Amino acid sequence: MRILVMGGTWFLGRAIVECALSRGLKVTTFNRGQSGSDVPEVEAVRGDRTVREDLLKLALRGPWDAVVDTSASELAPRDVFLAASTLQSRTRRWVHVSTVSVYEGWPHQPLTEQSPLLDCPADADASFGYTGEDGSPTQYGFQKAGGERAIAEIFGDGAVFLRPGVILGPGEYVGRLPWWLERAKRGGRILAPAPPEQRIQPVDVRDVAEFALHQAVASGSGGFNVTHPDGLSFSGFLEECLAVTGGTGTPEWVDASVLAKHQVKQWTELPLWRTHAGVWAVDSQRAVKAGLSCRPISETVRDTWQWWAADGRPVDHPRWAEHGIAAEKEASILASL
Repeated sequence: MRILVMGGTWFLGRAIVECALSRGLKVTTFNRGQSGSDVPEVEAVRGDRTVREDLLKLALRGPWDAVVDTSASELAPRDVFLAASTLQSRTRRWVHVSTVSVYEGWPHQPLTEQSPLLDCPADADASFGYTGEDGSPTQYGFQKAGGERAIAEIFGDGAVFLRPGVILGPGEYVGRLPWWLERAKRGGRILAPAPPEQRIQPVDVRDVAEFALHQAVASGSGGFNVTHPDGLSFSGFLEECLAVTGGTGTPEWVDASVLAKHQVKQWTELPLWRTHAGVWAVDSQRAVKAGLSCRPISETVRDTWQWWAADGRPVDHPRWAEHGIAAEKEASILASL
């Protein structure tokens, strides 16, 4: 079996490539060669997926049994449409990595795959959509919904959409889990968002990769929410971070109203913390029935620490600097309690 991975050099794309090669599949990757290095044994093709001439040259390397697209996160729908339409005759199936942000109700409402999506045309440019005053919906969500529509219009029953919430694991480029690991290692009083029993649903990058490949060879179609079906409490998550790093810190559980008073930014200054009712209420049972299998989050924490402690260095990404509260601000809040 031959697959084409759009991207393929870092985090999820790399995990998919490595998983595919371990299964004996033949893999072509397509990227600009600017982020990360090629996995050995792939057929690496260089090019810009927003340039039709580059895509036509790529098409000559086909056909493929499936395309797995991990590199559309920053693309306008019309650019997604361009790639899919150019490669339509060279593959029967397109597995598109999307996001839970495509839902109208995200992050305020619990979600299933039947929840309504944001409305964005397949030929929209990067200006389409808006971000609400409270941070939702997001222009990013509109753009990703338009990308899904572009794939659906071209591939129909051959289109699959993976909608993860938060992906963690070795190679993470955003910095959510590495920040908590470093904070746990530092010890002392740790500012933690109450309630401690709040369950979170991050999914391991390797499990997403396995599911993406499973869908590449399957016959189903449509959207799949890719979130951890069991999850883990926030207190359990911090306990795991402390255990694997040997940290001796003590979480201080602080109510959201107090954190808001001190202008602590949700989702970034305290990574994975968000108070909206639906943020960690994303039903993934359809994906589980279709083959999604998630390892315990404790294993993700342990393996990420092993990678990070061994001088793990992700691809440079601007979002890395967004995550984590400054030590001085954290100390000031804790001193005020």
